[in-house]
Amino acid sequence: MHKYFIIIFIFFISCKKQNKETISEKTSSKTIKTTEYELVKSDKQNGLLILFPCFPCDLENTKSEFNIAEISSKNGISVLYMNFNLHLYLTETEKQDLANLLTETIRKEKISEKNIFIGGFSGGGNVSLLITDYLMKSENQIKPKGVFIVDAPIDLLALYRVSAKNLKQNVSKPAIQESTWVIHQFDSIFGNPSDGIKPYEKNAPYTFESENIENLTGLKNLKIRFYTEPDLVWWKKRANNKYEDLNAFYIKKLSEKLKSEFGESNIELIETQNKGYRANGERHPHSWSIIDKEDFITWILE
Repeated sequence: MHKYFIIIFIFFISCKKQNKETISEKTSSKTIKTTEYELVKSDKQNGLLILFPCFPCDLENTKSEFNIAEISSKNGISVLYMNFNLHLYLTETEKQDLANLLTETIRKEKISEKNIFIGGFSGGGNVSLLITDYLMKSENQIKPKGVFIVDAPIDLLALYRVSAKNLKQNVSKPAIQESTWVIHQFDSIFGNPSDGIKPYEKNAPYTFESENIENLTGLKNLKIRFYTEPDLVWWKKRANNKYEDLNAFYIKKLSEKLKSEFGESNIELIETQNKGYRANGERHPHSWSIIDKEDFITWILE
């Protein structure tokens, strides 16, 4: 793992992990906790939902912001909350290690491998796309049936360029802090895009500028959902961003690209309005809450 992921700038959340395994019995499920994950295992085996947190978050944040375990358990779907964070992309070694962890966990906990869905919020969405692609292309026997993302920054090149724009505009302190971090880290890892974009293409799920989807070709024939909430008024006020500056723009472009390459039947773009709120009531379109849970569960079981 690159050393820059150890650096967390001031608005990032501290990540806390469990120190031991505990099991608590529930009416229709049991909960198994380790330092690497928390599994809410349904008594039935209708499916498995694997969730990755945002870049600075941990599984406790995912549980708080996306309380899906109860409705999942009632429908026979187990939920595996991962503590895997601090990633916007994955090296080949990281893909292999993460795939092994998922495989060992599923078999250790005796979970059905027949109906697995992987997804994540923000940076966790990037991880979800990349690890799902890896699982489908590799000899690993774990083969997901679907993948989803929630407002993920899928285009790292675009993220760099929007960050540079934010620094020039100097609109808000949060935008400046985040953009400064992105520019510094990407310069040190991928280099300045003016010197070439291949390092960005190699590591990002998608690069709009070159229409590169090489890291996603394994997703063909899978069920795919892209969730995003393009609230232009909110983002303009926060960072003077236009639609072309948002994750939502690149997610829509990726949706269109994959539909043209894979066909439209299994790919859904879900653009919401005024659904983005954090668990504390704060209005924020970049949130887990844009997912309609009942509709989401129906999608998994279809």
